[in-house]
Parts: sequence; structure tokens; C-alpha cells
Amino acid sequence: MGNSDALTEILASKEASGKKARGEIYGINGPVVTLLGDQGFQMNEMVYVGKNRLVGEVIGLNTEKTTIEVYEETSGMKPGEPVEGTGSPVSCLLAPGILDNIFDGIERPLSSIREKDGAYIERGVSVDSLDREKLWQTHITVKPGDVLEAGAIIAEVPETRAIVHKVMVPPDLSGEVIKAVPDGSYNIETELVTLRLKDGTERALTMCQRWPIRVPRPVLKRYSPTMPLVTGQRILDTLFPIAKGGTAAIPGGFGTGKTMNQHQIAKWSDADIIIYIGCGERGNEMTQVLEEFTKLIDPKSGNPLMDRTTLIANTSNMPVAAREASLYSGLTLAEYYRDMGYHVAIMADSTSRWAEALRELSGRLEEMPAEEGYPAYLASRLAAFYERAGLVENLNESEGSISIIGAVSPQGGDFSEPVTQNTKRFVRCFWALDKSLAYARHYPAIQWLSSYSDYVGDLAGWYTDNVSPKFMDYRNRMYYILTEESKLMDIVKLIGSDVLPDDQKLTLLIAKVIRLGFLQQNAFHKEDTCVPLKKQFLMMDTILYLEKKAKALVKLGMPVSVLEKFDIFDKVINIKYDVPNDKLELFDEYKKKIDTFYNDVLEKNG
Repeated sequence: MGNSDALTEILASKEASGKKARGEIYGINGPVVTLLGDQGFQMNEMVYVGKNRLVGEVIGLNTEKTTIEVYEETSGMKPGEPVEGTGSPVSCLLAPGILDNIFDGIERPLSSIREKDGAYIERGVSVDSLDREKLWQTHITVKPGDVLEAGAIIAEVPETRAIVHKVMVPPDLSGEVIKAVPDGSYNIETELVTLRLKDGTERALTMCQRWPIRVPRPVLKRYSPTMPLVTGQRILDTLFPIAKGGTAAIPGGFGTGKTMNQHQIAKWSDADIIIYIGCGERGNEMTQVLEEFTKLIDPKSGNPLMDRTTLIANTSNMPVAAREASLYSGLTLAEYYRDMGYHVAIMADSTSRWAEALRELSGRLEEMPAEEGYPAYLASRLAAFYERAGLVENLNESEGSISIIGAVSPQGGDFSEPVTQNTKRFVRCFWALDKSLAYARHYPAIQWLSSYSDYVGDLAGWYTDNVSPKFMDYRNRMYYILTEESKLMDIVKLIGSDVLPDDQKLTLLIAKVIRLGFLQQNAFHKEDTCVPLKKQFLMMDTILYLEKKAKALVKLGMPVSVLEKFDIFDKVINIKYDVPNDKLELFDEYKKKIDTFYNDVLEKNG
């Protein structure tokens, strides 16, 4: 609670003074604006800059000058123009209306702006973050006499068909309910409940609250990860799982499928809510999310996927400075829904563009550069971003989580560059995309030898209890076969496969079945785009049963060239298409086919 207490004191003192700081522009350097002297602004205060009242944030203060980062294009601005403080930090408005919406990096709703100003956003556009007039059907959950602590739920609002929005007491308040309105339709500014605080003062609560984007919302307790974020993508769920409340990075060069992987996870993961942040990426990628998610049906609720999704679009044609704010805005929205008891997944695409924004601002501030021109504090900023993930007990004693999946775009696919290397220090999942796999049309192009997940041990118990006691053993056996294939391929490249003994040839053959039949997945096939864990386990079971029977034949002296003449290997590869996700009993037929294959080989070559 320390962060929020300090914040409350700052805001209270500012509001008590009743004065808002004012000043004049002295210098302009791209998105960095300076004012001479100490004009009374506060660190991280939101300000309006110039005649067009562009949104900015105070990022540096001393007695000689005030430094402001402007989140909009500053061309045409000149010294002498006014700067006006707001008395509060850059904050997000938190209330019903966030879901099924698209915002820019400072939470301005793009749909509302477009209706008002056309396809392009004019500078200095001021628009309410959320619709203040819309009426929401509200169920009040408290009554006069109830004593409420911070985070307590005072009302429930069906925000979309999929998500019930829980209106909470702000984290810095607690007291006794002295008045509550009856159930009915209200807008987000209606006073729903009045509290008598511990000091005797009264405070009216509405559906909305503001929270500074750079201050993490407080929690009661953090837990170790115990359950996976199930994505329906086999290579992720089986080989490199991420936990609910976990962190993952998807690094890869141009065209390797970072965005497509994030789209798939956003579509099919079992998170309750998705916050998709387009940070410096192409605008058509956000358009694709908008179009597809509106049409796609969530398998859990039967409603459109957009009903549980929020988009923050700060694409490559928008001002660079606002990229930095977009990640923090997305985190704040995620923490708000986590506090309601939901499991939230953040897709950040891409953290490299965010780091490039830090590099540009650092250069304009004339700070000493570190490796490749990035600021020396790049690592600490990345750490502060990823550490806001986690599985937690909220102030209202509910359980929620934030999982962060960040794409990294190293130039030329060079994983030794600073953003990738520093990201590896702070994430526990590393899904490395490979250019050669992508160009060979192998999707997802995640290179199994370069990737890893530190959550495997933490989640083993969950897989044992909820899928099968054999799940982790099968996973380890398959991974062993893939690593053995890699070693053997070094020999094959030198002297060919003919010199290998039959048991090693069989390893290569089974590894091919694993690669094509299990790791490769078709995002456009209705049975293969999202695969339940039970089917993933039965696919492993079938592949390893085939390996067991084929290995027995090799031990009996059967050459692999004889085994390859049978079509059983192709049939096992095609299981992913041929066995529907709701007819898993068909796997028994495949074991019978493998037994028939075993008997046929013995009979014909006995």
C-alpha cells in the first residue's frame, strides 16, 4: 500500500493548494520540451503543452529547468507557447466500457475520435476516455451499515456478454456504507455508494476511478505459479508452457511469426481477458485483430472474442514518445481487471519498438548511451515492466493473475542484441522463432532447441492431476528424441544417413513424425488451430507407442527401410486433422493400426 499512500498524499497536497502550475516553452527538441526554472510542476505530472494543448508528462525537474516528454507531434510549436499543469499524474480512467474498445497509447478511444475527426487523429484532440453518458445496468452488492475495506466490490455491471465488471472501492479508501442507491441503470459518474471514512469525512463512490499508469496497483500476496495458461498450441502447452501470472518473450526476425503467435494465444488461451498492445508495429496488424476477433467466437462463452478484449494501438505511424506510455496504460488496465479476480493476458507487440522509443528520448535528453545506443537503464525498465505480472491475492481476497507475453524484434534476427539479452534475464519462458523454419512453412516457427521454459517443474503437478500422471514423462521423452535428432543431423550433413545404424535411423524417422505431426500446427484448420490438452496427451501417447513398436521391430533385425514402406507413419502424422477434438475415442483405433503394422511387418518379413 506504500505506493498508493504516497500518491494520495501528493495529489491531496496538490489539490489543496488549488493552483495549477503554468509556464512557457523555452526549448523544443523533437518530443522533448524544456522550460526555464522551477515553475511548480511535479515529477510525472500530466501537462498540456502549447496552443494546441498537446498531452505531455514531466520527466525531469531541477531549479534550472523543467523537462517534459510530449506524447504528440510537436512540429510547428515554438518557444513562448504556454504549458499548463493538471495537478495529477498521467492516469487511466477505469470504469465499464474498456472492453470491446480500442485506445491509443494514452487511453483516448480511437473509435470515438474517428467518428468526430475522420480517419486521422488531429493533434491536441481531447476526448473522454470512456462514454460518460451511457447507462449501465447496475446491481448494488452492499447496503448501509456494511464496513468496506480497500478493493471491496460495491456493484456488478454486465460490461459485455462475456465479462461482469465489478465496481470496487479504490485501493486507498475504506469505511462504512451510509448510503447506497437501488439497482438500476446508471452512468459511470453516478454516485452509487457513500462511505464514511475513518476520519469522519464522507466520500461518494462512482463506477470510475483513476490510477497513475506508472504506479503498480497494490495486492495482498503474491503466489508461486501453479497452473498453466493453456493456449491450445501444442509446442507451447507441452514443451514450453507458460504459467498463469508468468512472463514469456517471443523473439524473432522479420517474417518469423511473432504477431501470428500472439494472435493465436490471444484467440485461444484460457485467459479471461486479453489486453493487446500494438506498440510501434504496423497498423494493418491491429486492423487484423479488430476484424478477426469481431468475427471469431470464444469457445468458452460462445460470444465474440472482442467481448473480452481491449486493444491499445500505438502503431508505427504514431508519435514515438507515446509508445512508452502505451505499455504502462495496458498494464494499468490489466491490473484493474486482475483486481476483480480475472486472469488477464497481455500481448505486447513489440517491446523492441518500446525500447527504441526509450533510446530516442534518451538521445534527445543527451544521456550517456550504453550498448547500441540504448539508455543504461534499459534493463531496469524491462524488469519493472515484467515484474508487474504475477498470480496474486487481491485486496478483496479474490485470486487473479496477469501473464505478459512480449514480442521482441531483434534486427536481422540477432538474439545477442541488448533488448533480447536483457529480456531473457527477466522472463521465464523464451520462445525463439527460427527464420529457416518460418521460410519452410513450419508454423509455429518456434525452434525447440533454442527455446526453454522454467515453468515446467512448477506446473508438473498440475499436469499430473488434471491431464495424466504420464504427461511430463511423455513430454521429456519427446524432447529427448528431438535433441538426439539434432546430434545425428550433424553427422548426416557430413557423411549422409546411409552409414547410421538402424536404431539411429529410427530416431530420425520418429523425430520427423514429432516435428510434422505434433510441433507443426495449422492455424486455419478448425481441428488444429486450438487443441485441448487431453488430445495433446493422446497424440504424444500414440507417437511414443509407434516408437515403442518400431523399436521392437528394429531389435528383431528389421531394417528401417522396410518399416518406411508402410503408411503408418503418415497416418500418425495426420492424426491432428483426422481425429476431431470432440471424438478422442478414435485414438484407440490408431493403436490397433500400429499393432496391425507390427504384425504385418513380422508376417511379411518373418
